[in-house]
Amino acid sequence: MAYIGIDTGGTFTDFLLMKDDGSLHLHKVLSTPHAPELAILQGIKHLGISTKNLNVIHGSTVATNAILEGKGVKTAYITNKGFADVLSIGRQARAELYNLTPIKQPPLLPSEHCLEVDSRLTADGQYLKKLDEDKLYILNKQLAALQPEAIAINLLFSFLDDSEELKIEQAIRDHFGDDIFISRSSDVLPEYKEFERGMTTTLNAMVGPLMRNYLQRLQQQAVGSVLSIMQSSAGTTSVENAGCYPVHLLLSGPAGGLKGAKVVANDKRLLTFDMGGTSTDVSIIDGDIAYSHEAKVAGHPVGVPMVDMHTIGAGGGSIAKVDDGGMLLVGPQSAGADPGPACYANGGILPTVTDANVVLGRLLPEAFLGGVMTLDKAASETAVQTIADALDISLIEAAQGIIDVVNDHMVRALRVMSVQRGEDPKDYTLVSFGGAGGLHVCALAEALEMKHALVPVHAGVLSALGMLAAEQSRERSRTVNMLVQDCDSKELDAAFLRLVEQVRQDIKESISEGEVEIKCSVDVRYKGQSSTLDLPYSKLDRIEKSFHQKHKDSYGHQMAIAVELVNLRVRIVERKQQFKLPAWKPTEQKIETTGSIPVVNRMSLATGQRIVGPALITELSSTTWLGEQWSAIVDDKGNLVLSAS
Repeated sequence: MAYIGIDTGGTFTDFLLMKDDGSLHLHKVLSTPHAPELAILQGIKHLGISTKNLNVIHGSTVATNAILEGKGVKTAYITNKGFADVLSIGRQARAELYNLTPIKQPPLLPSEHCLEVDSRLTADGQYLKKLDEDKLYILNKQLAALQPEAIAINLLFSFLDDSEELKIEQAIRDHFGDDIFISRSSDVLPEYKEFERGMTTTLNAMVGPLMRNYLQRLQQQAVGSVLSIMQSSAGTTSVENAGCYPVHLLLSGPAGGLKGAKVVANDKRLLTFDMGGTSTDVSIIDGDIAYSHEAKVAGHPVGVPMVDMHTIGAGGGSIAKVDDGGMLLVGPQSAGADPGPACYANGGILPTVTDANVVLGRLLPEAFLGGVMTLDKAASETAVQTIADALDISLIEAAQGIIDVVNDHMVRALRVMSVQRGEDPKDYTLVSFGGAGGLHVCALAEALEMKHALVPVHAGVLSALGMLAAEQSRERSRTVNMLVQDCDSKELDAAFLRLVEQVRQDIKESISEGEVEIKCSVDVRYKGQSSTLDLPYSKLDRIEKSFHQKHKDSYGHQMAIAVELVNLRVRIVERKQQFKLPAWKPTEQKIETTGSIPVVNRMSLATGQRIVGPALITELSSTTWLGEQWSAIVDDKGNLVLSAS
C-alpha cells in the first residue's frame, strides 16, 4: 500500500508520496480554500496514482480557517443559571496593557445563543439543584426557537460528575434526533476553569459540522483510500474521531512540520520556523517536541494538547504597504492562493514578500515549482515599484526593505520561543522549512548570532513528510485538584486506569492492544498559583521533588509552599516502525550559473558536496538563498547543513 502525506496550506497544498519501494515523490498545487478537497484530488491525479489502497494522512485547515474567519456554524451554548456571560467576560485580561482605547473583540457567540439551565453542582461534587423533565422541556423549547446547527454544553464542575450534561444531551437528541452536533465539556475537556473549558467546547461545536461534512466529502471522493487526520499534538487520528473532536486539529499542518523536523534533523536542539504563504510558525525542540495546553487561536483559549508554537502573519504572500506616516509595513494580510502575489499573474497587483524576492533575483521565474509554474517578474517589479515610489527609493531598495521588515517580524517571533524563555539561540540549530523558509534562513540566523542552520530534505513539503512519520495517538485528561500531601496513590492509580481505559475505547478499532505506548503525566503547581508544570507520573514524593527542581529550572527559584496536583493526563501512542528516509542520491546533473551568483539544482548535489555562498539552491518545493559568509554541505539524508564562517 502506498502512503501519501497531504498538507493543506493557505497558498499551496503539499503532497509527499511514499511508494511501496520506499521512494518519495513530492508535488505542490495551489490550494482551493472554498473546497479544499478539490486541490487534494487534483494533486493525487497529477501524481498519477489511484486512491484505491492509498493510505492518506492529511493535515486540514478547515477548522482553523473557520475559527480565524469567524465562519463557524450557528451554535447554542448551554450552561448553569447565572453563567451565560462567561464566554463574553472571559478572564478580563487586557491584550494591550497600556492602550487606553482598545478595540473590543466581538463575543464568540451572541448573548441570545447562550442558554441557562437551573442546575448546580458544587466544587466538592454535591448537587444543590438538579434537572427535571420540566426544565429540559423549557430548554428544548428555547432550542427549537433558536434552531442551532450545533450545541455546546458546559456545566460547572462537570469534570466531577457528568450526569447532568449527559442528561441534557440525551434530552436534546430525543427531541431533535441524532444528527445535531453536540459537544459536552465533560467529554471534550473535563478540566477545571469554566471559561477555557467552555470556550474549547464551543469552538469544537462551531466547527464540528463543517469538519465532519468536509471529511465525509473527501472520503467519498477518495474512493478506496484509508484516511487519517493529523492532530495538533503531532499524532494522527481516525476520520470518525476527527469529526467528533475537530478542536484537536487546529494546528495539524504545523504539527506535521515539527514532526518532520524532528525526524530529519540529527541535532536534538532545534529552533524551527515554518514559513509558508500566509504565516510563519515558530517552535523549539529540546530533545523532543514540546506541548502546550494553554494555546490560543484567533485570541480564543484552546485547552486541548497542541505543539508549543508561536504563529505570526508573515509569509511569502504577506502584503507590503506604506502607511500614512511613511512607515513600511508587511503583513499580516496575505494575498493567499487567489489572487496570490503579483508574480503569479492571477489578478494580484499588491506587492508581497514573494514579489520582493523575485525582484532581488532570489526566486527565478523559470525555476519556480521546478518550472511547472512560471513567475511574471515584470508584474513583481510593477507591484514593488509602488513601494519604491511611496518611499522615494529605488526598486531594489524597496524590495530589500520588504525583506528586512518581514525578517524582523520572524526574528522577534524566534526570540519569543527562545530568549524570552531563557534559552540562548546560539545553543540551537536553526531549521527552516515551508515553501519560503530557505530564502530567509541565513539572514535570520545572522540576526540571532547563530552559526548553524539546516534546510531539511524536501523542506518545502516537510509538514507532509512529518505526517508520513506520525504515529496514531489519543489524549485524555481530568482535573483532580488535590494537595500532593492529601493524595492517595491507590486512588490516583485507579483514576489513571479509568483514563487509560477511556483512551483505549477511543482507539480500539484502529490500533491493536499490544501496539501502543502509554504515557501518564500530571499538571503540578504551588498552592495558590494559576499556572502548572507538566511532569511524568511517578511516586508522590518523587513528583513533589521533581516539581521543586523543575520550577527552579524554569523560573529561577523554588518555594516552601504546599504542592498541588491539578490534572491527570494520559497519552496513548501507536508503536510503529520508525520512519526512515531513503539514502540521498542525486537524481539530476544540471547546474546553471546566472551572472555572478551560482544557481545550483539541489537534486544534482551529491552527499558531502559543499556549496559556498552567495548562491541560489533551487528545487521543486522551495528555494534556498545561501548568503555571503555561509556554506552548505549535503548530509547523507539530503539535508543542507549550513555553517557561518
